Amino acid sequence: MSVVPAGALPAGVLTAEEAAPPRPAALGPRARLLPSLGAVYRAQLSRARVARIPLLFVATFQSVGIMILMRGVVDGGGEARAVVAGSSVLVVAFVALNLLAQYFGQLRASGGLDHYATLPVPPAAVVLGAAGAYASFTVPGTVVTAVAGCALFGLPLAHLWILAAVIPLAGAALAGLGAALGLLAPRPELATLLGQLGMSAALLLGVLPPERMPEAVRLVRDLLPSTYGVEAFARTFAPHPDWAHVLGDLAVCGVVGVISLAVATWAYRRAAVR
Repeated sequence: MSVVPAGALPAGVLTAEEAAPPRPAALGPRARLLPSLGAVYRAQLSRARVARIPLLFVATFQSVGIMILMRGVVDGGGEARAVVAGSSVLVVAFVALNLLAQYFGQLRASGGLDHYATLPVPPAAVVLGAAGAYASFTVPGTVVTAVAGCALFGLPLAHLWILAAVIPLAGAALAGLGAALGLLAPRPELATLLGQLGMSAALLLGVLPPERMPEAVRLVRDLLPSTYGVEAFARTFAPHPDWAHVLGDLAVCGVVGVISLAVATWAYRRAAVR
């Protein structure tokens, strides 16, 4: 067999390599949820660490100040339990609901969602990573508030370990709500307003004892995601806690958290394609 140089072929005659159709470029593997979630979480945690720590002190001092004011009105019993539990969860609401609504509202207005849309990460990883990073900042403030409240009202410290379940479950519910508000608001100013209103609702409906509320206000209180975290924490201050009710409140808080994070993920997809 003789080999003919390509330059010697007549015009219009292609070699075997040139005649073959081009092969599509091989695509990289699709990013998995858990590694993507870990990467977004670490990035958000390092980025927000410097800017959010002063605000965390503000949230803690605010909750401790509210308990000091309520100490002159409430002596003890179930009302004291509600004040301490509500003030502790208020730290979570300040960071996970208020600040996260502002963050996603500004991210959407500044075009930052376009950056995340170009990354090979699932939308759920972006929402969960940011929500987890913001909720992580609430841990020290919530613990400090709970310990200070127990000292002010003479409540037992034996069951403060329940915060290990209350903080992530209430944080997930409130962070999902805050992310959804920030992503669905048409302007960042409206996202900030909605976040402030949500935190105010957590303050008024979570810190004040429910026994002193009108029936209509109690119904609105039951719609607030943080209410079930407050109820679960408050029940543990009883001499003999009803653990079945505690687990029930935590389960409701967890279900609400899953729903709110799913809505926030949908809102992220909706905002990212516009």
